[in-house]
Amino acid sequence: MKDVPSTRPYLIRAMHQWCEDNGFTAYLAVAVDASVRVPRQHVVDGEIVLNASLDATAGLVLGNDHIEFKARFGGIPQSISIPVGRVHAIYARENGQGMAFPLEETLVEASGGASVDAASGQVTQSDAPGVLSLVGQAPPVEAESPKGTGDPNDPDPPSPPTGKTSRPTLTRIK
Repeated sequence: MKDVPSTRPYLIRAMHQWCEDNGFTAYLAVAVDASVRVPRQHVVDGEIVLNASLDATAGLVLGNDHIEFKARFGGIPQSISIPVGRVHAIYARENGQGMAFPLEETLVEASGGASVDAASGQVTQSDAPGVLSLVGQAPPVEAESPKGTGDPNDPDPPSPPTGKTSRPTLTRIK
């Protein structure tokens, strides 16, 4: 089944379109390696989050292999190029709804002296100690049982909303 194309670029385009249709700001979370062309000063812990909305980009192309656009960072225009396999999430900034993807095996993020050849996907380990890891599936999360049923005799009624609203965030579980 290696000849079957990836669904990732299609899902990214669909989520981007959903964000645009609903007035949301599409954000891309990208695992940065040598194949990703972004301003390196904005990379934190090997990741960068980019505003990919039509208002923030110029010439946005959501291709099957690469995502490319121009954006301003500190007022300076930059050309951005991201292999689709390096995108690990696309979500709406306003509510956090979106999709997360596992990194492709050939695009392993390395640390501690290991490097990834962007062309071949080969991992090279130097003499420095380091750990290579793949992003695996997250362990299942058990939901808490709901408190309160609306019954006036319920000993544990639901608590009212506090009125505090925080910005939604995308939580990545490794």
